[in-house]
Amino acid sequence: MSESKRLFFAIELPAPLQRKIVRWRAEHFPSEAGRPVAAANMHLTLAFLGDVSAEKQRALASMAGRISQPGFTLNLDDAGQWLRSRVVWLGTRQPPRGVLQLANMLRAQAARSGCYQSPQPFHPHITLLRDAGQAVAIPPPGFHWSFSVKEFALYESVFAKGRTRYTPLQRWSLGDAIRNSDEV
Repeated sequence: MSESKRLFFAIELPAPLQRKIVRWRAEHFPSEAGRPVAAANMHLTLAFLGDVSAEKQRALASMAGRISQPGFTLNLDDAGQWLRSRVVWLGTRQPPRGVLQLANMLRAQAARSGCYQSPQPFHPHITLLRDAGQAVAIPPPGFHWSFSVKEFALYESVFAKGRTRYTPLQRWSLGDAIRNSDEV
């Protein structure tokens, strides 16, 4: 039996946007607020898959490749904290229908493939800080970043040398009549 991988579907943030968010986070959250997520690891999870065999990975990738929907624009204009999960996040006040549809399709496919899906409603967000056990002051409204989402990816989460790295394994385009599956 082959070794399983810890996988999830997500939207990658453009590198220039990652850098802007990191600067904003540094200006608005003190270092003791929590452990900052590395810029390269910032993403918006669509569906968490957990530990997946190579066979199941191929099946999920095949299903993902059949998704056909237009791209969309994501506005990051909201932030908050979940004390129970010890996370400070950046999100969107009005999630576009496209991100909700994409996440719902991926989560439904994952569930049909035997990947546990949280019963919690999908809340599109980017994790800014982990281990944020104390309440932190959230910056007042007025911040806003916007980017076009033209693809989504299958990521692997690898923990090594005391760090977690998220590596894209495969990407799929949105908005194209012709489906493609770009191996990374």
